[in-house]
Amino acid sequence: MKMTSTRPYLIRAFYDWIVDNNLTPYMVIRTDIPAVKVPQEYIEEDKIILNVSPYATDGLDIGNRRIQFQASFSGVITEISAPIGAVMAIYANENGRGMVFGEEEFDDGDDDGSPPDEEPPKPTGKPRLTVVK
Repeated sequence: MKMTSTRPYLIRAFYDWIVDNNLTPYMVIRTDIPAVKVPQEYIEEDKIILNVSPYATDGLDIGNRRIQFQASFSGVITEISAPIGAVMAIYANENGRGMVFGEEEFDDGDDDGSPPDEEPPKPTGKPRLTVVK
């Protein structure tokens, strides 16, 4: 059975941990993926580093498939959107503590916050109990 990626759960956990410690969460996003929407003038070497603190973003949503929010770049409010698989790292700007993610395939489909629509196989036959010691 295919399980969902751990990446969005880890990103949310590290984000909360960083913010709870009164530090500034930054994310490194791969920008060589067509579904990534960020200001092009801030891209360096196919990546962008974004301040995702509550004070720097509006409407931050770290879903299971994408991250989206609004942020100001040189005074211009910009929509930011990227598949979760494009997140390369999340860390605290002040001390560098956080997590770097390895390569992973990702789906850039719409995210409603729920797991994929796969249903587990239905059991067949009569249910039975077994003793486990």
